[in-house]
Amino acid sequence: MADEQRLIYVTAPDHDTALALARLAVSERLAACANVLGPITSIYWWDGKLNEDGEVALVLKTRTDLVAALTERLCAAHPYDCPCVVALPIDGGNPAFLTWITAETQ
Repeated sequence: MADEQRLIYVTAPDHDTALALARLAVSERLAACANVLGPITSIYWWDGKLNEDGEVALVLKTRTDLVAALTERLCAAHPYDCPCVVALPIDGGNPAFLTWITAETQ
């Protein structure tokens, strides 16, 4: 059952963008749920330069077979040239919650 769902980790430049991406994914049923987390500090290389910026993290819950469509939709709506959108496996958890993820993304 757990291999049928994934967590999708996304970073966004600000809270409003993270909320918009979350609403988009859930309203289109590409994700069952979204958690907009508090501010984070990201340190990364971009264009040959070390950067340190404030961002907001977003975690989405979806079905494995929707990862590609969700990734494509998020990237198209995201303001970054190369947004962080990564899928993480779910190795276990509350079976009722995992079933709920599947049901809400039908």
